[in-house]
Parts: sequence; C-alpha cells; structure tokens
Amino acid sequence: MSYWEEYKRKLVSADEAVKVIKSGDWVEYGQFAGQVVDLDAALARRKKELYDVKIRAVTRAAGVPKVVQVDPYREHFIYNNWHFSAIDRKLHDQELCYYIPMLFREMPTYYRKYAHVDVCMLAVTPMDEHGFFNFGLNNSSTMAAIERAKVVIVEVNKNMPRCPGGNQECIHISRVDYIVESSNWPVPELAQPKITEVDEKIAMQIVENIEDGSCIQLGIGGMPNAVGKLIAGSDLKDLGIHTEMMVDAMMDMYLTGKVTGRRKNIDKYKMVFTFAMGSKKLYEFLHNNPAVASYPVDYTNSPQVIAQNDKVVSINNAVEIDLYGQVCSESAGIRHISGTGGQVDFVEGAFLSRGGKAFICISSTYRDKNGQLRSRIVPTLTPGSIVTTSRATAMYVVTEYGMVNLKGKATWERAEALISIAHPMFRDELVKEAERLKIWTRTNKLAGAKVVSY
Repeated sequence: MSYWEEYKRKLVSADEAVKVIKSGDWVEYGQFAGQVVDLDAALARRKKELYDVKIRAVTRAAGVPKVVQVDPYREHFIYNNWHFSAIDRKLHDQELCYYIPMLFREMPTYYRKYAHVDVCMLAVTPMDEHGFFNFGLNNSSTMAAIERAKVVIVEVNKNMPRCPGGNQECIHISRVDYIVESSNWPVPELAQPKITEVDEKIAMQIVENIEDGSCIQLGIGGMPNAVGKLIAGSDLKDLGIHTEMMVDAMMDMYLTGKVTGRRKNIDKYKMVFTFAMGSKKLYEFLHNNPAVASYPVDYTNSPQVIAQNDKVVSINNAVEIDLYGQVCSESAGIRHISGTGGQVDFVEGAFLSRGGKAFICISSTYRDKNGQLRSRIVPTLTPGSIVTTSRATAMYVVTEYGMVNLKGKATWERAEALISIAHPMFRDELVKEAERLKIWTRTNKLAGAKVVSY
C-alpha cells in the first residue's frame, strides 16, 4: 500500500475522529501554536455524551478552547496546562484551568514514565512524499506524548511551517491512527511586545556583557526583544543560537548577519530550538529553512547539553526577587501567571558553560491595581509566590539601576547587592528590612554594584 493510499484509508472528519474519546480519558491537545482547533470544536460537540474527560495542553494560543466554553461547570471536561498563556491565566482566574508543575526539560520523561495518555491530538503539516507529518513549530515533548498514547490523531494544517530537525520533529503515517484535514486555520501569532525605556536600559547592560561567539538563549517579553534588537544593530559577530523558544528577535539577529553558529561546539551553524512563537514573518523564515534545527526539549534544555557550547548567555524575566536571591518568575502571590518553563534549565546550563552568563532581568518597580508604586525587589517573596530559580542557582540580576552577580555571596552581601539595584525610593526601607532579617552587617554599604545612571 502506498503512503497516499494509507492516507486516504485513515482520513476521517473531525467529528468521526473524536468518537474514539471516552468518558474518563486523558486527551492531549498539542502544544503552543500547534494545538488542535477543529478537533477541539468537534469534541465540544460531544459534551452531553462525555464526563470527566481530562485535557492537557501547553500555552494555549488559538483562543479559548471550545471544550471550556461549552462546559463552565467542568462537569464534562477538565482543562489542564503545563505553562500558561494570557488565555490560560484568565481561565485559571475563573477556575476553568489547572496548572501542571514541571521543569521543561523533564516533560518527555513525565510522559514516558508517569503521565497517562489515551488519545493524543496534534496539529501537523501536510504529509511529505516519504509519509511524514512534520510537527511544525512545536517539538518539545510531542514525540513522548505520542509514544504514550493509545490513539494518535493528526489535524493537518497547510499553514503550519515545516521546521527541519534536529530530531523527533515528525511522525510517520504508520504511527497515526486517524487523519483530519483541518479548515487550515491561521497559525496563532504572538504579538510583538512593546519595548519600554526600562527594557532598553536593562538590555543595554546585558549587550555590553555579550562577547563575539556567544551562544544566546532569549526568553519572552519586551526586554529580551530589546536585547535582540540591540544585538542586531551591534558590532557583535559569530553568535550562536541554542534556545527553547525561537522568537522574532533571533530571526532579526540572523538576518543582520550577527548569528552564524560558526563558533558553536555542537550543532555548529544551526539555530537550535524546541518551539517557536512569533510573527507570520518568523514562521515564513522557519519554513524549510536548513539554518534551523528543531529538537525535543530534553535535548535543548538539558543543562549538560547547553553547557557544551562556550559563552552561553541566558536571558530571562522575573516577577519578583527577594533579598536572599530567590527568584519568582511564574506567580504573583497565589495568582498563577505563567510557569517554571525552561528558566532553571538555562540558568544552570549557562553557569556550567565555559564563560557562560545567566541573566535574570527585572524592572525595579511596578504599579499595583490601585496605581501605587511597588518594588519588585522585596525582603521576602510575597506569601504564596513560587520560587522559580533558587537562591543557590541565581547568577546575574539586572534592573534599570545596575547589575549584580550573586554567585558566591553571603546573605548579607546579597542583600547589599540587590538593594543597590533597587529603585532609590525603596532602598532605605529595604535596608531596615534586611536588618530585621539579620542579613545586614554594620559594614554594609550600597557600593556592591555597578549602579548605572541614565
């Protein structure tokens, strides 16, 4: 039987495909921009027939799932997510979404050893002449979920970019149970965040600490975007990319000639990533581009793999940091915002890399819902806040007022360093709190950081 004959035999409608799902099943919805849309709508139409169907996804980007919309009391579907998008965050606030704690690098192992998967549904590219469907923008733990599943259903979307591997970036038709040709919905794009003045001040300090031949990982947000734009306009050369998330800023760095991958020790000349989200321009750039390599997350985010490249520069955001150096990047008190993601993976990997640097970036202040100015550098984390990067793991911390390295510093030294890059309005108060916490000595002074004035 030819691949196309097998394709026709397995081709069904979305409504027909979801008939395989039973009450009590665990169902995978795909990840990031590769989550199913038409299959979601079809499953929602079966609401009255099903109970206690548990759904897993990662960072919903394609609008609120239909199964959530039709079941506000969670009698039929329970929606769970490994890492929150803005959509997931709002659903969580409404008690319609549950978070699954994880370290990103460990997700494939969770699936292969612990997670139950009855049906795995995912969006893919059209089949190629060899019988393979490419996972497009989303490698991550996709293959591990497929291996665990009893039934695999692919939703074919002609708009999904075909991203070369790497490894484990596609599935052969022989491993697929049902094929659904989608409505070819537009692949979700990620709006480019506005770059603020604070973002630019932080980014300038980081770029000053990047050397030729460095290997870059950028997180999400305005500040990493600002770093990418500054690099694109800099004199830096022969940079490499080894990241979890491929973003527009990396494309800009490549197109301006700053990224060659020539000095990488592994995956030389390749921009390595495990998922991508950004603009349509980014997706067009990635499509069939031999300069990129899609890998599973237990490769991209392994600290031991990351560290094989020299001069790794990891750049990530935070919500809050306390005077001990504990970093919260995923919640505001008990309100869940995003997730652990791969921050810890790359902080550890950069530290292990020869000449590596891990930067945690944070604006010194924010305004609360009443408009009151608050410090993001606090004596102790807000009750309920989750520690993302431990105090023992944190390396460089950067605000618009300066940069400090916490490695090797005693608690009183950390307090001194962090207060020196806090907003001036809050420094005296933070000193008093440090004294109360017994992490301030009579020899302390606010001269432990390179304080930048603009």
